[in-house]
Amino acid sequence: MVKHTFPVDRADALEEPSRYEHCSREELLAALGAGSDATVVDLGSGTGFYTDDVAPAVGRVVGLDVQRAMHERYRAKGTPANVALLTGAVDSLPLADGVVDAAFSTMTYHEFATPAAAAELARVCRPGARVATVDWTSAGTGASGPPTDERYDLGHAVETLESAGFRTEQASSRTETFVHVCRRV
Repeated sequence: MVKHTFPVDRADALEEPSRYEHCSREELLAALGAGSDATVVDLGSGTGFYTDDVAPAVGRVVGLDVQRAMHERYRAKGTPANVALLTGAVDSLPLADGVVDAAFSTMTYHEFATPAAAAELARVCRPGARVATVDWTSAGTGASGPPTDERYDLGHAVETLESAGFRTEQASSRTETFVHVCRRV
């Protein structure tokens, strides 16, 4: 169940460079470890802030968002030629089995943090595919991001993804966020 989605009327805030305080372009690309021919999925792509950072480094990016209006904003901004936009939910990914080389979620895990979503992600990821998650932690102050009662902690992400067939490679908590990088077994 989705508890929180980012309001479309505040979508301009998704383009703020201050977002790099929580996850830099370089950190995200290193976590993904995806090659130049990789297919990567951005889980909750919004206006494409991080999608635009990943696109030049890989073969194809699928920007997935539950809000069609976010895709409209992204198209108006201009999408790179190797980005395909799909409207849908993580618990019912409109992708074939084993076609994803890497996936990432930046500040959206709390929107799809269910065993069904993790199982669906495992279905579309090929063996060895990495999934990088950076999200607001429930242990944070709530000064930024969604309310703390709509967030999860690092342990939840680790347990949910490992139960679906991923192996944790990196797990760290920060003041307001957590980082989890795992690989499809």
